Amino acid sequence: MSHLLLAYIAYFLAVASPGPSTLAIMGAAMGSGRRMALALAAGVVSGSLVWAGLTALGVGALLMGAARLLWGLKILGGLYLLYLAWKTLRAAAGQGAVASLRPQSSGQAYRRGLLLHLTNPKAILGWAAIFTLGVPEGAGAGDMALLFAGCAGLGVCVNFGYALGFSASLVVARYQRARRWIEGAMAAVFAAAGLRLLFLR
Repeated sequence: MSHLLLAYIAYFLAVASPGPSTLAIMGAAMGSGRRMALALAAGVVSGSLVWAGLTALGVGALLMGAARLLWGLKILGGLYLLYLAWKTLRAAAGQGAVASLRPQSSGQAYRRGLLLHLTNPKAILGWAAIFTLGVPEGAGAGDMALLFAGCAGLGVCVNFGYALGFSASLVVARYQRARRWIEGAMAAVFAAAGLRLLFLR
C-alpha cells in the first residue's frame, strides 16, 4: 500500500495547488455562486478522469510519444487560457465582460471546466507520473482500480471543497469589495499559464 499512499499524496498536492482549474472554480464560486462553481468543478473532475482513463489504457503514453498531437494540445490549451485571461481582464476593467465571463447555466459551467482540463497537456504528464508511482511493475488490476478510485475521491473532495468554501457568504462579500484586484490577478495567472504552454519547450 505504500506506493498507493505516495501516489495519493502526489495527486492531492497536484490537485490542491493553485492553477488555472482551481482559480476558475474559485472565480465561479465567488462571482456566480455555489451551483455554478460545483458544476465547473464537476467538469474539471470529469476531465481529470478522462485523462486518467486514457493513461490507464496506454493512450496517454501514445499522446506523449506523438510530438505533433501533444504540440497541438499545448497550442489549444494555451490559446484557451489566453482567451480566459482576456475575458477576466475585461471584467476586471469593468468593460462589460462580466456577464459573458460568468457561466450562464450549470451545463455551460460544466463544459468550461471540462474543456479547461482536457486542453491541459500537463494533465497527461501528471497522470503518467501518478500511475508510475501508484502502479509499479508487477502490480495487478486491483492496484489500478484502487489508484483510480482513490484519486477520483480526492479530486472530488478538493475541487468541490474549493467550490463550497469560496461560495461562502463571507468570502463572496469580500470578493465583491476587491473584485477588480482579484480578477486582475486571475487574468495574470491565466495569461502566464497560457504563454507558458505556448512558448515553453
